[in-house]
Amino acid sequence: MTLVYLSIGSNKGDKVNFIHLATSLIANSDDIKLVRASTLYESEPWGEKNQPWFVNAALEVKTTLSPQEFLSKMQNIETKLGRVKDENTPKWSEREIDIDIIFWGNEIINHPDLKVPHPYAHKRAFVLVPLLELIPDFIHPVIKKSLLDIHSDLEEPEDVYLYGTRIK
Repeated sequence: MTLVYLSIGSNKGDKVNFIHLATSLIANSDDIKLVRASTLYESEPWGEKNQPWFVNAALEVKTTLSPQEFLSKMQNIETKLGRVKDENTPKWSEREIDIDIIFWGNEIINHPDLKVPHPYAHKRAFVLVPLLELIPDFIHPVIKKSLLDIHSDLEEPEDVYLYGTRIK
């Protein structure tokens, strides 16, 4: 089985419920075993700032699926939870759920539909902070630094809070 790390987030509707529903659907999928989940975090939007804050988490799963089969399963879960991806949807818009494959073991995947490690993971505190809970010493297969060092090197990280601790 391959160890896979996911970043999940929501900034539309009942954000916490969408995270829990996505986690449950992933955990109950054939050929996928949920190993651990981070706590929930609240983070400011990345890219398009003029939208609601996100609730984020990281998941560690094991799977026997191929990367493409796994991606398809994650996209089906996003669709089931109401996410719409089409040419009319802005790239960094509000979403019920977003499931990103961050790491696929130590593999580097460069497919038109799937890039792993996720090409922006090393620039996003909202991805790194939940992963630090699970795998702080993991060495990024491309950058060759630990996630802890990558996070420390962020020049202007977005704000990330444990869920429920942000003062609005």
